[in-house]
Amino acid sequence: MSRFIIPAVIALMMISTAWAGNLGSRAIVVSAPNHACAETPVSVVLTPPKGFGSVTLHGPNGVVPCQRREEGGKIRLMWVADPLEKGASRTYRAEFSSVRESRQGLTGVSVSKVDNTVAVQIDGKPFTTLHFADGPKPYLYPVIGPTGDPVTRDYPMKETEGETKDHPHHRSWWFTFGSVNGIDFWAETPTAGRIFQTKIETLESGPVMGRIRTLNDWVAPTGKVVCTDVREIRVYRISSGRLVDFDVTVRALDEPVTFGDTKEGMMGIRVASSMDVDRGQGHILNSRGRKDGDAWGRPAEWVDYCGPVNGKTVGIAVMDHPSSFRHPTYWHVRTYGLFAANPFGLKDFPDGEGKDGSHTIPKGGELRFRYRVFIHEGAVERSVIDRVFNSYAHPPTVVAK
Repeated sequence: MSRFIIPAVIALMMISTAWAGNLGSRAIVVSAPNHACAETPVSVVLTPPKGFGSVTLHGPNGVVPCQRREEGGKIRLMWVADPLEKGASRTYRAEFSSVRESRQGLTGVSVSKVDNTVAVQIDGKPFTTLHFADGPKPYLYPVIGPTGDPVTRDYPMKETEGETKDHPHHRSWWFTFGSVNGIDFWAETPTAGRIFQTKIETLESGPVMGRIRTLNDWVAPTGKVVCTDVREIRVYRISSGRLVDFDVTVRALDEPVTFGDTKEGMMGIRVASSMDVDRGQGHILNSRGRKDGDAWGRPAEWVDYCGPVNGKTVGIAVMDHPSSFRHPTYWHVRTYGLFAANPFGLKDFPDGEGKDGSHTIPKGGELRFRYRVFIHEGAVERSVIDRVFNSYAHPPTVVAK
C-alpha cells in the first residue's frame, strides 16, 4: 500500500504549499462598449495584498501573459486583451501569491543596450535596433516584419542590390522636421540641425512589451539647443503581427519654438523598395478611402502602405491618435516609398493653398505626437485596419471588481 500512500502525501503537500502561497484574487472586466476591438494592450492599477510576491492572470482559455510595474505602493498590470466585438466583454482573474515569480524561460519582448544601440527582440528573434550615435538623428533599423524579412529600406545604412538610393536622409524609421525656428532638421547637410540622444531614461523588458524612453536635444549648427524631446517606444508582443506605439513630446526651453509650414517631416518611415507603388507592386490606402498617389498630402486617421518583400506581402499601417497634435494629421506619403505623418505641412499639400500650417510652442510649453504602427502579413481589408485604429483611439474599458 505504501506505493499509493507516498504519492498521495506528496500531492497533499503540493496542494498545501500552493494554498499557503495564495493571497486571493481580483476579477477584471474588459469591455468594448462602442467599437469592436482587435488585440489591444490594456492595463489596470491594483492594490496588491500584504506579502505579495507575484501575480498570475487567468482568462477564459487559461493563463494570459502579463507584466507589472510598481506605481507608488500599487501595481499596474499590463497585458494584451483578446479581440472583442462591439458590446462584448470578457472577465479575467488576477491571482496573487506570496511566491516570487521567475522570469526564467519566459517569452516576450527583450530590450537591451548594446554599445551605442538598443536592441529589441520578440520571443528571442530580432525586431529592430535603435541607433543613436552613428548619424545626425536617432533611428530604428532594421525593422523586421512578421514574415521575418525587413520592411524598411537598407539604404543609406548599407547598399543592397535592387534598392533605390535616393534621399539618403531617409533612415528607415525616424522622427524630425524640416523647419524648426528656421533650421532644417530633416536634411543631412552641413547646414542642417542634428538631434542628439542625451539620455536613456528607461529600458524595460517583459512578457507583454518592451519600452525605450529617451531624452533628446535638437541642436542648431551653431551648437545652440533649439528644443528637446522625450520619446517613448513601446513594442508589444501580439499574435497578428507587430505592434509599436511611438510617442514624442517636444518641449520649448527659454524661447518659443516654431514649426514652420513645410512638407519635410515628421515621423518618417522609408518602406522596403519592393513595396514602392512606383514599382507597380505596392499600394497605399488611407482611412478615407484614398489610394496610392491620391493619398499624398491628405488628412486621415491612418494610412496603410502594403507590398511584397521577398515574395510575401506585408503592410505597415501608421495611426494618428486623436490626442496627437492636429489630428487627423496630414500624410507626406509618396509612391516612391516615403511614408511620413506631418501635421504642419499644409501649403505644399493639395488642400492647403492659402493656409499656414506653422505652429509655435510658447516658452516652456510642449507639444505631443502619438502614433501606433501595425505591421501585418498579407494585404488586409480596410475594416481590419479600422478595427486596429479604433482599439488605439477608443480602447476597451478595464474595471477591477
